[in-house]
Amino acid sequence: MSTGRVTRSGRRILRGGKSQRKADTTEPAAGQGVKSATSRAAGGKRRTVVEYEAPSDDQDKKLRWEPQNWRKQLENIRKMRSSRDAPVDEMGAEKCFDQNAEPQVMRYQVLLSLMLSSQTKDQVTSAAMTRLRQHGLTVGRILDTDEESLGKLIYPVGFWKSKVKYIKKTTEILQEKYGGDIPDNVAELVKLPGVGPKMAHLIMDIAWNKVSGIGVDTHVHRISNRLKWVKKETKSPEDTRVALEDWLPRDLWSEINWLLVGFGQQVCLPVSPWCSDCLNRDICPGANKKK
Repeated sequence: MSTGRVTRSGRRILRGGKSQRKADTTEPAAGQGVKSATSRAAGGKRRTVVEYEAPSDDQDKKLRWEPQNWRKQLENIRKMRSSRDAPVDEMGAEKCFDQNAEPQVMRYQVLLSLMLSSQTKDQVTSAAMTRLRQHGLTVGRILDTDEESLGKLIYPVGFWKSKVKYIKKTTEILQEKYGGDIPDNVAELVKLPGVGPKMAHLIMDIAWNKVSGIGVDTHVHRISNRLKWVKKETKSPEDTRVALEDWLPRDLWSEINWLLVGFGQQVCLPVSPWCSDCLNRDICPGANKKK
């Protein structure tokens, strides 16, 4: 039976194949049961074959912490996001790059769209990306563009002056070290100027179609704490990422960013959230019951 994961935008990617557990003589992992059987070898000697049993569902639940009602909360958020009409759906990173460009160019555009998106509304990022694409958004074209001209193209994204320098330096590194492409792993991506863990994991997902971790921005960070999807309150998006990855099934990692960002833009606002319109109002620990 094949399993699958759902991407940021709700697209399901299937992956098939079964793994078989072979007989082993190593020590069992924590929580594994041990099953043994005896048989006779070709020479008539008795030998013992040891197989390790995976922990049962009941055992696994005892070992792993998970939030109360999280599956119902997730189901409700999916329902509230079913119309896909939040800013992230229409102007997010998945919508900003030229889908008819060469793969290497598309990956570069995904990288730049996420660099621009930091501390910037999707509408502003989308407009800046449109101007850049009209100008010519390739590694070679940006290398030939002076900082003043580049600044005029991306203004008024947040911290635009710093981002001009980041984009120029990052583009130089891509040309010199990666032949004009972008790194295909998180470790190398976060070495690029202006690229942090959140961006790196989203780049891996969107540009390389590989799930390396959960992209946690301010929306995901805020909502995860309101829903108590973290074992204890977290102070930063990176702390939230680590806490979520500790219990959230991996096949949900790609989808969760897209779901919660749009939910945070429309319903679970930073200030005065629309709790009265939320399907989770009765099962959300952070709900304002009076609203």
